[in-house]
Amino acid sequence: MSFVTENPRGGCVLSGINSVLAAIDRVCPILHSGPGCCMQTTAAEQGQSGHKHACFVSGVSLPSSNMLEKEVVFGGVDKLRTTIQGAIDIIDASSYFVLTGCTAGIIGDDIVSVTEEFRQKGHNVYSIETPGFAGDSNLGYEAVWNTFIDKIIQPAKKKDSALVNIFGIIPYHDPFWAGTLEEIERILSLLGLKVNTFFTKHQGIDVIEHCSEAALNIIINPWIFKEPAKKFEEKFKVPSIRFPFAPIGATDTSNFLRQVASALNLSNELAEKVIAQEEDYVYSYLAQSIGVLSWKRFAVAGDASSAIAITRYLANDYSFSPVLVVITEPVFRPEDKERIIQNITQLEYAPPPKIVFASDQWEINKAIREEPEEITLLVGSANEKEVALEKDIQFLNGTFPMNERLVFNRTYCGYRGSLTFTEDLYDNL
Repeated sequence: MSFVTENPRGGCVLSGINSVLAAIDRVCPILHSGPGCCMQTTAAEQGQSGHKHACFVSGVSLPSSNMLEKEVVFGGVDKLRTTIQGAIDIIDASSYFVLTGCTAGIIGDDIVSVTEEFRQKGHNVYSIETPGFAGDSNLGYEAVWNTFIDKIIQPAKKKDSALVNIFGIIPYHDPFWAGTLEEIERILSLLGLKVNTFFTKHQGIDVIEHCSEAALNIIINPWIFKEPAKKFEEKFKVPSIRFPFAPIGATDTSNFLRQVASALNLSNELAEKVIAQEEDYVYSYLAQSIGVLSWKRFAVAGDASSAIAITRYLANDYSFSPVLVVITEPVFRPEDKERIIQNITQLEYAPPPKIVFASDQWEINKAIREEPEEITLLVGSANEKEVALEKDIQFLNGTFPMNERLVFNRTYCGYRGSLTFTEDLYDNL
């Protein structure tokens, strides 16, 4: 029986790959696909992420072989060769990645041998063979990093005990990804660490090539990046820790810093000094707004990382009461679901909310609409705005997709991001 998802969040795996590459400085994706894939894969992620698009090349500007009936019948490798050569002639990129669409995947075009021809000529051209039908955009993030581990990252000539890599925050699929990475880098730098974010500060392929020099991989997500992390550690001997969400507010951000400091055997005295300074900064502002926001019974609809972080901040730091949390991405491994449930239900100052896993918009709306307990605040995506209006609930578009806000480096993450989040709640009273 066929299954249709109403309002899917994000696109196919090709869309996810496209978005990750679009966030890396001077990288040019080349699509070996049918007409329309460039625009549609861009619209599915970047077009729903606070109106940010790639600063280098993306969307309808992407080189594409635009496969038609002729290529389906006779193969498209000749057309791919001319497309790659045209991209090299016109676009001054540091690296080029050939991505296969569904059409190329079905007919089995050998893009590896084509890219190898260009590599033998001295061009940095690589292949990522993952047609769109293989999965969703979350898989695209892992597909890119698997390719980097296999083909790009070089063995470390020396290790840097102060260098860390950040994984798990997916460009564009998280509308706040740029600001979140900047805040994470800011607070980790207070511990004396250097941070590879890969998607900010014009970091490019050269940073990726040498990221094996890091002392630690920090995965900020409850389920993404499991297999790439294992492969990274086996090949480059870099251990990983997982913090299951991008922390919001003083409580969870301080726990995040303590976990990183412990993993790297950093000075406990330094860590606690940084935490005390940052907590004082946050609480000095929050103290000025006591009584501004009335008590709320809230619901959250969003990807697992966002849903966990928002729920914990509002319940633990702001004393609101969680009623319902809807995890809107498909999570299949039982251990991942258990990790998500554990982090949402183990709250300090509130009883656990009801948790629903649903990626279909009809099911998401049904869960919100038929929730018997009163909800007075809903933090969700643009897709939940309609049901919030229907139930006359205060609504904040705080998760993906986000198409009615412009987001540059805004974030809800960390110490300072929590103040922005609280301001946004007040603006939507």
